[in-house]
Amino acid sequence: MSYPGYPPTGYPPFPGYPPAGQESSFPPPGQYPYPSGFPPVGGGAYPPAPSGYPGAGGYPAPGGYPVPGGYPGASPAGAAPSYPGVPPGQGFGAPPGGAGFSGYPQPPSQSYGGGPAQIPLPGGFPGGQMPSQYPGGQAPYPSQISTDSFPSYPVFSPVSLDYNSEPATVTQGAQGTIQPAANFDAMRDAEILRKAMKGFGTDEQAIVDVVASRSNDQRQKIKAAFKTMYGKDLIKDLKSELSGNMEELILALFMPPTYYDAWSLRNAMKGAGTQERVLIEILCTRTNQEIREIVRCYQSEFGRDLEKDIRSDTSGHFERLLVSMCQGNRDENQNVNHQLAQEDAQRLYQAGEGRLGTDESCFNMILATRSFPQLKATVEAYSRVANRDLLSSVAREFSGNVESGLKTICKILLCFALFCL
Repeated sequence: MSYPGYPPTGYPPFPGYPPAGQESSFPPPGQYPYPSGFPPVGGGAYPPAPSGYPGAGGYPAPGGYPVPGGYPGASPAGAAPSYPGVPPGQGFGAPPGGAGFSGYPQPPSQSYGGGPAQIPLPGGFPGGQMPSQYPGGQAPYPSQISTDSFPSYPVFSPVSLDYNSEPATVTQGAQGTIQPAANFDAMRDAEILRKAMKGFGTDEQAIVDVVASRSNDQRQKIKAAFKTMYGKDLIKDLKSELSGNMEELILALFMPPTYYDAWSLRNAMKGAGTQERVLIEILCTRTNQEIREIVRCYQSEFGRDLEKDIRSDTSGHFERLLVSMCQGNRDENQNVNHQLAQEDAQRLYQAGEGRLGTDESCFNMILATRSFPQLKATVEAYSRVANRDLLSSVAREFSGNVESGLKTICKILLCFALFCL
C-alpha cells in the first residue's frame, strides 16, 4: 500500500550504506525483517536510514520506524498507520477498553448487580466464571433463571440412566444424596410454604429451599402438617401456584417412592410408544421388596396388572428379562457359593463367547435369579474363564434394550461392592 507523499518504491538510497568496514554485520538491502504485525511499506525493501537520524549506523529497534516529519498522513512514532474504521493509535488483535466482548468470562472481582464478587452458577463454574452463552459474561442470579429455558424431559422419567455410568439405585440404604434435614420441624416448613404461596405471586425460591433439602419421609410429614394447620391440600396449592417444569419437579418430589415408581412405569407404557429406559431403570435396580410394593401399588392406583402391561408393550428377550425382574424373586441369600459361581461363569462363557451365536436364556436365568453377592463372585470367576469382563461380553453378544437391561444389572454389582460388602 502506498501513501500520499511517499516514494512508490521506498526511500531513495543514501551513500555510505553500509558503513565502511561493517559490511558483514548488516544484512543485504531488501532482507530486513519487518516487526511482527507491522503492515509493509509500499516498497519491497526496508529503506536505509538517512544520515543524521539517531542510530544512523544501524537499523532502528523493532517497534516502529521513526516517521520523518512533513509526510502527510504519517502515524505517530511507534504506531501502525490508520486504516478505515480503526481509530488512530488503536492496537490490533486486542479487545478495546471498557465492557468485555460477548463470551469473555469476567474476572472474579467483577460483581453482578451489587451482589457478591463470586456467585456459584449452575453447573459448578468456579470463581464466578460463566459459560460463553451468557452474553457479555453476565450471569443471572438463581432467582432470575427461568425454568422455561430448561430442556423439557418426559416427566415420568426418573433419574435419567446413562448406560455408560453407574446405575442410580442398588439396594436400600444406598439411594440418593439428600439426607434428612437436621432440626426438622414439619410445622415450621409448612408455614414457610404457606407464606411462599400466599398473596400475589409465588416465592419459588423459598419452595425450592424447603422441598429440595428434605428427605421424602420429611416431605410427607410437611404435607400432613400443612393440611392440619390450614385445612388445605398442599399438593393442590402447589399445583395451582406453579407451572411447567417447576410444577412437575416439585410434585414428583412429594410423591412417596413406591408411588413414584409405579406412576413412572404407568406413564412409560401409556399411550403411543414405550419408554424402555424407564422400565430398565426401575425394574432392573430395585430390591425384591421394592418390586413387590411397586406391583401392588400399580394395581391399586391404576387398576392394572404390571406384568400384563409389560407383555403388551415389549417383546422378545427384552420382554422376558422384564417379566423375570417384576417377579421380585431374586435369591437373597448373602452367603457365596464359590463352586456355583465357577459353574455359572462357565455356563455364561459357553452361552456367549464360547459358541457361535448366543443363548440368551442362560444369561437371563443367571442374572435374574442369583443374589448380588453370588453374582459378584460369578463376575470375578468369569473374568478368569473368558479373559474378559462380563460387561464387555454382554456388549459383544447382545444389542438394543436387552443389552441395556443386562448391562444395568452388571453395573449394579460395581455399586454393590462399594456400598454393601
